[in-house]
Amino acid sequence: MIFRKIKHLLILLFSLSVLSGCEDNQRFDNEPRSNFDALWKILDENYCFFEYKEIDWNAVYKKYGSRVKTDMGNYALFNLMGEMLSELKDGHVNLIASHDMSRYWSWTEDFPLNFDPNIQKKYLERDFAIAGGMYYKILDDNIGYVYYGSFSNDIGDANMSQVLSQMSVCKGIIFDVRNNGGGSLTNVERIASRFFNEKTLVGYISHKIGKGHSDFSDFYPKYVNSYDRIRYQKPVVVLTNRSCYSATNDFVNVMKHAPNATIIGDKTGGGSGLPFSSELPNGWSIRFSASPMYNVNKEHIEFGIEPDVYVSMTESDKSKGKDSIIEKARELIHSSGR
Repeated sequence: MIFRKIKHLLILLFSLSVLSGCEDNQRFDNEPRSNFDALWKILDENYCFFEYKEIDWNAVYKKYGSRVKTDMGNYALFNLMGEMLSELKDGHVNLIASHDMSRYWSWTEDFPLNFDPNIQKKYLERDFAIAGGMYYKILDDNIGYVYYGSFSNDIGDANMSQVLSQMSVCKGIIFDVRNNGGGSLTNVERIASRFFNEKTLVGYISHKIGKGHSDFSDFYPKYVNSYDRIRYQKPVVVLTNRSCYSATNDFVNVMKHAPNATIIGDKTGGGSGLPFSSELPNGWSIRFSASPMYNVNKEHIEFGIEPDVYVSMTESDKSKGKDSIIEKARELIHSSGR
């Protein structure tokens, strides 16, 4: 699969880059200033969005480096480093220690949730089926509903074939990925390939080839393949919200090109940098975006993907136990005339 080949290539290239920089990393001692400097340097040479996000990383060093004290404890140092990493505005950036993991949540904050699990239960009721992490059932108006909460839940070809076979009688499918924080790109292609009838260009990826902030490779094309057996030919409506992140963001970008698909809901949360990890002298791990992904127009999708139709859950619908976004999806499928 193209996603797997690209990932293996990037892992190899990144490993060579890290190995070439090991001598530099070994000069850092296990004390606060050295750990801080090691963290800053790893990101300076390998993080992929400095220019796109217009981040002055040298200024960030001055801002936070001035607060490093030789006698500061691990908790204070960790919190300071976490503050510095928040300047990157990236949910793929995490500092991981035995006592905590720093994280950036603002890609979901200050936005409507547009998802209520208690209301969703009224659609699934108690007779839904489960296959490979997908919750699914046929609604009373003969529309299929599938909820997939995490791309970390592996889906087999048999799972997809079973679900689509059962829903072949439906007028269309609602594929709900709201609040899906991501997971495996293999699952992205495994699902998306069922909605394409031919191999299709869906975007590009590049990787760092040097230590400079603008040192990137050429664009490598990303394709989604068409599954060679059971595929779905009727309308499919993909539901999104701001909590669609990472692999889910990539899935939505792919489904933008499916011939019978419509994306509705809110803009996704983003997260398009393929993450890698490195280690500090004190044993803490740093995870960060190393390889940017783009849409077919070679535009960054780091800050999310717009839906085809914006829909938000309304207070009026919620008071009636209705999900405005699911209801709009049903309306779109019924109006398709298929």
